[in-house]
Amino acid sequence: MIDAALRTAKADGRMVLLDFGANWCGNCKAADKVFAQSPTASILGASYHLVKVDIGGNSSANSALLRKYSPSGGTYKMPVLVVVSPSGTVRTDTHVTGNPALTSDGINSFLRQWAS
Repeated sequence: MIDAALRTAKADGRMVLLDFGANWCGNCKAADKVFAQSPTASILGASYHLVKVDIGGNSSANSALLRKYSPSGGTYKMPVLVVVSPSGTVRTDTHVTGNPALTSDGINSFLRQWAS
């Protein structure tokens, strides 16, 4: 799914937002609720291709993807949001910078900051 999003991003110039999380993670659920709200969904639709990656199970492939896009290691605090440019370059990684506030204001500000 990431490769498909990157191919599409190259064609339309939008960023790719990788959302590494788990369905049992409270912070991930909070972020998902904000992503579903109309203002946030509009920002996502206009500027991003969102790819959700489940790192809550035993998928070594998904864990390897997390380490590929967020290589600083250590203990990851979910969700890990990674913005990738259409060329495949990581622009920001919340494992390094810290998550924005998981509110509409916090996430919308984060999305606008990295949209272009």
